[in-house]
Amino acid sequence: MADLSNTQFIDINQSRRMQVSDVIRRVYDALMEKGYNPINQLVGYIMSGDPTYITSYNNARSLVMKVERDEILEELIRTYINTRLRDVG
Repeated sequence: MADLSNTQFIDINQSRRMQVSDVIRRVYDALMEKGYNPINQLVGYIMSGDPTYITSYNNARSLVMKVERDEILEELIRTYINTRLRDVG
């Protein structure tokens, strides 16, 4: 049984990041499978907000529109910094 005398902490941001990273992965896979350059297509979508940069194959367009563009950009920058810049410094 849970201890109800203590405040419980839930990290919603962590679960949201996992969700955004999952969307990025699924959109990336769909773009690759259709023969598109996923970097160019994702940059086009993030910069313009035009969902037609993302294929509708495997529901990728619908998925990418479920998260905000700034959340996608935040996840991409966070991952870049965590994997590239921390190793350099």
